[in-house]
Amino acid sequence: MLKLDGIASFVAIAEAGSISAAARRLHLSKSVVSDRLAELEHGLGASLFQRSTRKLSLTEDGAVFLDKATRIVREVEEASADMAERRGKLTGPMRLSAPVTFGRMHLGPALYPFLAAHPDIALTLELDDRRVDASSDGFDAVVRHGALEDSRLVAWQLAPSQRLLVASPGYLSRYGSPRSLDDLAGHRAIYYLNRGVADWRFLDHGDSAFARPAAALRVNNGDMMRDAALAGLGIALLPTFIVGQELKAGTLRVVDVGRLVEPESIYVAHAEGRRSSAKLRALVASLRQTFGEPPYWDVTA
Repeated sequence: MLKLDGIASFVAIAEAGSISAAARRLHLSKSVVSDRLAELEHGLGASLFQRSTRKLSLTEDGAVFLDKATRIVREVEEASADMAERRGKLTGPMRLSAPVTFGRMHLGPALYPFLAAHPDIALTLELDDRRVDASSDGFDAVVRHGALEDSRLVAWQLAPSQRLLVASPGYLSRYGSPRSLDDLAGHRAIYYLNRGVADWRFLDHGDSAFARPAAALRVNNGDMMRDAALAGLGIALLPTFIVGQELKAGTLRVVDVGRLVEPESIYVAHAEGRRSSAKLRALVASLRQTFGEPPYWDVTA
């Protein structure tokens, strides 16, 4: 008979990409996870992974088994959590993904009191600026900043997001303050690499207008964009959750080109068809209350 811990270890290895990473996720030794995988493969009479010196990759049998194994593990976790929730407890594992800068600056501080109030929740939080696939990467939910693009996701807004063009006083003193989208052509821009120049979209009587200044820097991290703007490298388009303090202190200034940036949101989303757990719903409610509306980091342009 197949053991659930072997199936759970297999799913963790497939999602994490290695036995070592799966062992860290499961809080087990590498040898225990390896033994569980070997026992599962023996019980199935099939190899689930192709092994090389560099990585593990799923065999054809492994790929077929993974879909059903993932559902088994999730359903058992949800059933266990449901039983605890019936007794008025929020419990069990929860795995989230969030952007690096927002996670470090705002999500983490908001999570800590929630987790302290619900010590039976075992949260795994992975900070990554890439767009992870909530439907297939094993996450219960993802926290994102932007517009909802994936129709397979069910989303709840945590807070509205105000984005502003910003630059340092030194940069504006040297190169002047642009007053229109056309003026931006003579300036240097700091772009978010995961979005690029197409990110500079502005509202113009209900339609989108674009600006594409020459790039001074392209980088995939909001902290570095802010720091580059503080260093006088160019103009950056950044959310107030990153630059709110700098705007209040005057170390960065709003660049007003007569157009509003297209609005965005900070939201949490989970795969369509997956029932949201009571602990996820409780977390969303707690985050909304902590962030406020308007959110505490917002500033007036």
